Amino acid sequence: MIKKPARKIARKKRHLRIRNSVQGTATQPRLNVFRSNMHMYAQIIDDTKGHTLCAASTMEKDIVAKLQKTSDIEAAKIVGEAIGKKAQALGITSVVFDRAGYKYHGKVQALADAAREAGLKF
Repeated sequence: MIKKPARKIARKKRHLRIRNSVQGTATQPRLNVFRSNMHMYAQIIDDTKGHTLCAASTMEKDIVAKLQKTSDIEAAKIVGEAIGKKAQALGITSVVFDRAGYKYHGKVQALADAAREAGLKF
């Protein structure tokens, strides 16, 4: 019988491989994405200090008010816009994108495209 590895474990391994090559600095921090079954989260992180500079998620009151569902592509677009605006307010224009082991399509791609439209370069 063929044993298939659990999806969560496989994603964690992919994330570790990605993190070996993706490093956020003070001048170009890391834009990290996490998606659960119900919500989307995005953080901009300075890895040299280990600080989160700004974050956005579908759990924030102003974002939830705009949504009917918190787990669809429209929610990802709104989170991408929010993280882009927060980064612009802090003077961050360029980031390194960390997809956290997720495939670059669907919600992750929608968040990235919305962040680019909001002014982030990656």
